[in-house]
Amino acid sequence: MNSLIIPDVQRLKIGEVASQSGLPVKTIRYYEEIGLLAPTVKRSESGYRLFDNQVLNRLAFIKRSQSFGLSLNEIKTILHLHDQGQLPCGEVKLMVQQKLVEIADRIEALETLRGELQGLLSGWQDRPSADRIARTICPNIQLD
Repeated sequence: MNSLIIPDVQRLKIGEVASQSGLPVKTIRYYEEIGLLAPTVKRSESGYRLFDNQVLNRLAFIKRSQSFGLSLNEIKTILHLHDQGQLPCGEVKLMVQQKLVEIADRIEALETLRGELQGLLSGWQDRPSADRIARTICPNIQLD
């Protein structure tokens, strides 16, 4: 018997995993396809996906990591370290620190944009001149 083929006992079917995790079946299939669930899923003799109970912990980790802005590729790196028996907290810390830098950069860019939009609105003309209307689509946002 192939080592990937396991008996159907003590395993969760994908519908049960979806119900218990709150994730759609399609998402769980996708996570399996990209390798996020590798050690927790096997195939039955009839080809059905069967999951051990650890899949629920893994899915909870994935959801929580995504809520902190980690990408699926970053999460895959973390899970790979975990699956090799390593505690991935150092790697997670580096990723979270990088997210903070990215957020600070985005906040700065958004504050700049806010200032530009406020400036645009402060000089807004509800009735621009006819010659400006003829040369532009919206004279308030296009320079002559």
